Amino acid sequence: MLPFTRINRNIRSLKRYRQVLGILIKYGFGHIVEQLNIDYYFELGKRIVSLGTVSRELERLSQGVRLRLALEELGPTFIKLGQLLSTRTDIVPREYLTELQKLQDRVPAVSTDQIIAEFERDLGAPVEELVQRFDPLPLAAASVSQVHRGTLKTGEEVVFKIRRPKVEKTIATDIDILMGLAYLVEKHLPGGEMYNPINLVKEFRRAINRELDFSREGRTIERFASNFSDDESVCVPQVFWDYTGSAVLTMEYVPGVKISHRQELISAGCDPKLLAKLGADAFLRQVFEHGIFHADPHPGNVHVLPGNVICMFDFGMVGRLDDDLKAQLTELLLGVINKDPDLIISQLLYSGELHDESNLKDLKRDLSEFIDDYYDLLLQDIKVGKLLVDFIDILTEYQIKFPANMLLLARALVAIEGLGRQLDPKFNMMEQLKPFAEEIFRERLSPVNLAKEFGKTAQAYHALGKSLPKDLKEFINRVNRNKFKIDLEHRGLERLITDLDKSTNRISFSMVIAALIIGSSLVMQTDKGPMLFGFPMLGLLGYSVAGFLGFGLAIAILRSGRM
Repeated sequence: MLPFTRINRNIRSLKRYRQVLGILIKYGFGHIVEQLNIDYYFELGKRIVSLGTVSRELERLSQGVRLRLALEELGPTFIKLGQLLSTRTDIVPREYLTELQKLQDRVPAVSTDQIIAEFERDLGAPVEELVQRFDPLPLAAASVSQVHRGTLKTGEEVVFKIRRPKVEKTIATDIDILMGLAYLVEKHLPGGEMYNPINLVKEFRRAINRELDFSREGRTIERFASNFSDDESVCVPQVFWDYTGSAVLTMEYVPGVKISHRQELISAGCDPKLLAKLGADAFLRQVFEHGIFHADPHPGNVHVLPGNVICMFDFGMVGRLDDDLKAQLTELLLGVINKDPDLIISQLLYSGELHDESNLKDLKRDLSEFIDDYYDLLLQDIKVGKLLVDFIDILTEYQIKFPANMLLLARALVAIEGLGRQLDPKFNMMEQLKPFAEEIFRERLSPVNLAKEFGKTAQAYHALGKSLPKDLKEFINRVNRNKFKIDLEHRGLERLITDLDKSTNRISFSMVIAALIIGSSLVMQTDKGPMLFGFPMLGLLGYSVAGFLGFGLAIAILRSGRM
């Protein structure tokens, strides 16, 4: 059984639990809430929520739309969770993904006084001492932060990104609740452990905590600026560290035209075709050369400056690719180009992604069909982002885990390709990508890299050889002292135990009701004691109690949906 202490820490948030579960039920997810056995773990003596009926208006909506609406009503934390899930094509069905990608965290702005108070609290001085001008009208308002323009005492035009007051406390409470629900999902929902909800919440907690610390984003911006210091076609805003803390990020204000506004770009003297090429090259450099890339390159985060200079904003969400992930991506592209599914499968085997349950024969067949679908296309017609998404769909079908950063890359590639084709209908991402992939492949086969890989392997075997005698000795000593233990973990029995517990309670309840009926019937035959309408009052009371308990038991069984 799930330890009660895992949920007990959230009892202080019982009101929020009730709100979260109530909204899920309101949008038609009551069956899932009931399967989680919330009341059983809280042991409150009453139901946390009452399972009601879904309104007819909501019933007509798809489950994906209802989930999106529920997350939007639940607030900032759940909107951010939905946005994270919208990148996880490996665990979220396609009909939900489309809706989750529509999630917006635009919310009403908080008052300027509250924002200034947060600004002053983080920077430790009155706003009048720090800045020459602070624009009270926000440029943007999101669930976590607000953006205001301003002017520093030294005259620089800047943008202040300021965390909303008390948002940390709200998010911490909601993550506590999500963690408790994740434990229950893994224990009670059929197949719940396959999606690894606990690790998913941990990943989300790590991501949102990093996003809440604006000084981290400032360091990320400086890293991107350093990476592109030699490229005059890319601009990254300057960070003003004297006016930056954990809750405030102060950046250079860079005016420009949104990259999706093609006619405005042409009017400003920019070349859309050149911008498509420069934008793709900048992104691919991030992926293949720098190993860190902007994971949310939508049009609002990419502006164009005079002279066909591309400026990137909002580095709260970034992805990272190490050498192994770069190799996997390169092998995939080469496998498609060379029509070689064995190359892809060998890479999956090497990386350890394939497991015993994978059906290699069927996987090879599906990969061959996948390659055929793209091989017959002209090179300029291949959409790299869609190719990667389709490939991940195949791996998901065979329950092959895929790195989260590769999923972020797939989503970002789809966005970059979309922008490229919007600027230039003949834009060819594969042409842009091929030189980078070939360079990675050449580097892997270079004598320097092969020597480095051989050195790593030799070092690993050397460490293994040093530790093996000690480990064997410890193992033999444990066996000799009868201290050798094997821990076995049973999965899926908690739900069976809970169901048995419920069944036993119902049987016991039924026996009590039957005893009351039999006892009352015997009393009715005695004609002794206080009488009511010519019948013994004690017998009538027994029948009444039995009827009341029996009615309650029937209602409980009907509400559970199991007769």
